[in-house]
Formats: sequence, C-alpha cells, structure tokens
Amino acid sequence: METVSVANQAWPEALSEKTLIRAAQRQDHDAFEQLVRRYDRSVLRVALHLLRSEEDARDAYQEIFLRTYRSLNSFRFQCSFHTWLYRVATNVCLDFLRRKRAHRDRWTAAETSAEGLGPLDTVSDERASSNPDSILACRDTAGRIAKALELLTPKERMVFELKHYEGLRLRVIGDRLAISEEAAKNCLFRAHRKLRAALKDMSR
Repeated sequence: METVSVANQAWPEALSEKTLIRAAQRQDHDAFEQLVRRYDRSVLRVALHLLRSEEDARDAYQEIFLRTYRSLNSFRFQCSFHTWLYRVATNVCLDFLRRKRAHRDRWTAAETSAEGLGPLDTVSDERASSNPDSILACRDTAGRIAKALELLTPKERMVFELKHYEGLRLRVIGDRLAISEEAAKNCLFRAHRKLRAALKDMSR
C-alpha cells in the first residue's frame, strides 16, 4: 500500500491523483491544495458558464471547494474525481441559482408598484432611441431569449446549456449531473417545449 508523508512540504506535480485524494481524506491540507490547483480553472470555467456572472462564479467557486473539502470522505473512487467534482460544482451552482431566483422574486414582489410596474420599468434608456432599428431588434431578440431561458428550472437550463453550448451527449450530461440518461433527455425535452412556446412568434 502506497503511503506518503509530506507534511509541510510541496506535493510533487507528478504524484498520482489517487494518492493525493487519499491523503486529503486524511485531512492533509497540502494534498487538498494540490487538488485545488489541478482543477481550479476547470471549476471556475464551469461556474462562469452556468452562472454567467464573474462575481457570482467567484462566490460559487469558493463554496464549491469548501463543499468538496467537507464531503471528500464520501468519494469512493467509483467514478473519476473530475466527474465527482463536476457534480459538486453543478449542485452548488444549482443551489446558487435557486437562492438568487428566490431573492429576485421576493425583491420584485416588494418593489412592484400599485400599477403593476417594476422599479426598472419606468426608467427610460435614452441610448436606445439613438440606435439604429436593427440594433434595437437584436437587443429585443436577445432580451426575449434571456427571459425565455429564465422560464426554465435550474436543472432544465443546465441540461439545455450543456447540450447546446458545450455539445455534450445526454449520457455524459446524465453522468455529470448524477441523473440517468433518460432523465436528462426528459429534462431537455421540457426545456425545448418551454422555449418553443415562449418564442413561437419569432419563427413566423
């Protein structure tokens, strides 16, 4: 059995991932820091892709590795560490999106006026009036698509983006989200149906 004791010294870059994980499970902070360095860019990229905000992604990044550290003992090497870490990252991002949506809904309900107008509905955008019609049309289209995507649940949006933005197969999406391929397929079907209904007049 491989045993390595390297307290208070740097872990070699070439050391096997399995060795690092087992050491980190024994509360070796240096080993865990080495794992973070190996995957920090990948995790941040996932958070940026799913949350679409650099500030939100950096907040989620911290939470992802905190949750990873706390739950590392539950990793049993039944899948690759990258796949397991991706699941942790997507679950954190899902939680983040749910909290953000709940906060936004509460804020909207509190700030909506008696006439039913939100605080931003009465703010004019003078820059828009000086733009060409084509730019206005593009902005309107982008706005409608963004609003349509908000109609999706966090999981539906995640499956949709992993499929159409990253080009992943449904089986891979299922593995990453810890759901079956059939569940991923059904989730994607619901997302497509909602988006078609929301944007149906744009195809005319």
